[in-house]
Amino acid sequence: MTAFRRIAANSRGRDLAVGDIHGHFKRLRECLEAVGFDPLVDRLFSVGDLVDRGPGSAQALQWLAEPWFHAVQGNHESLAVNHLRGGRVDLDMYRAAGGGWFLDLPKAEQVRFVEVFERLPIALQVDTAGGPVGLLHADSPFDDWAQLCASLQAGDDLQVREVCQWSRRRLKEGDSRPVKGLRALLVGHTPVLEIKVLGNVWHLDTGGWSRGHFSLLELDGLKPLSARPGA
Repeated sequence: MTAFRRIAANSRGRDLAVGDIHGHFKRLRECLEAVGFDPLVDRLFSVGDLVDRGPGSAQALQWLAEPWFHAVQGNHESLAVNHLRGGRVDLDMYRAAGGGWFLDLPKAEQVRFVEVFERLPIALQVDTAGGPVGLLHADSPFDDWAQLCASLQAGDDLQVREVCQWSRRRLKEGDSRPVKGLRALLVGHTPVLEIKVLGNVWHLDTGGWSRGHFSLLELDGLKPLSARPGA
């Protein structure tokens, strides 16, 4: 796994980001159509948790094979990797969180998914005209993006990865301290009713996989788009 990945600015179209998907790719595609997403020139960035809970988790591999779709590894992708590779996983919790579709697959099929999931980076940096935008699944353990990137590139620190993929501290504490070195940091993991910004950290999981809606954010102008079909 390349824990950190940097992606050059899009000189041809728009870059959009979305919160947790959780197997609702059909609903997401409808939202992309509603904002005129053009896969020939536009790109979509995901803050992870592509799978579990929803009916279309198996479509994750198709989306990850598209040149216009990029994602970080969320805690649900990490659960699949840990389960297959011998890490600690509470199977009852995993199944209750929607992982039954994966647990019930033949091992050969599990391998297909895990080989893709374990290649997903923990952190992504997307260059924009206004400065770099970072993506993590949950939160940054450091208030300096360069420090996080250096840590990820130095090796697999389980405590660092746990914060990146599991932490809800920032939202719980209302911490508005910015993450230095970024124009914005985009995260998901914890559902919010509408996009919530604390400092320069944007929380994008507005429950599109549940009873909420998908929120799309245009990276160049940090502009939320109406991603509700018919809105």
